[in-house]
Amino acid sequence: MASLGSPLRTLRSLLRELRYVSAQAGRPYRDMAAYQHLREAFRAHRITSEKLCRAQHELHFQAATYLCLLRSVREHLALHQEYHAKGERSTEEAAGLVGLKLPQQPGGKGWDP
Repeated sequence: MASLGSPLRTLRSLLRELRYVSAQAGRPYRDMAAYQHLREAFRAHRITSEKLCRAQHELHFQAATYLCLLRSVREHLALHQEYHAKGERSTEEAAGLVGLKLPQQPGGKGWDP
């Protein structure tokens, strides 16, 4: 993570990921303990008049790291559902998964040499 961006953008992204999780759980994201904790933590570490607020930077870094984890888990599950446990595939289907097409027979179907 070279640049963390703004804390507000990180908070909004975290809330978006919590909405994805809560939609799967079937309950509002505002009722989740993670939402309550994030809201309280970001409110407690607002920008102050101090030149360097180490606690705010630490909170922002942890929030960005947690956001990366949530995104990665969600994307991993989507890929897992798409490619795993579909049983035996034909050669054409397997080639299509990786973006390849099988060559056609020169005379079409039923061609005998």
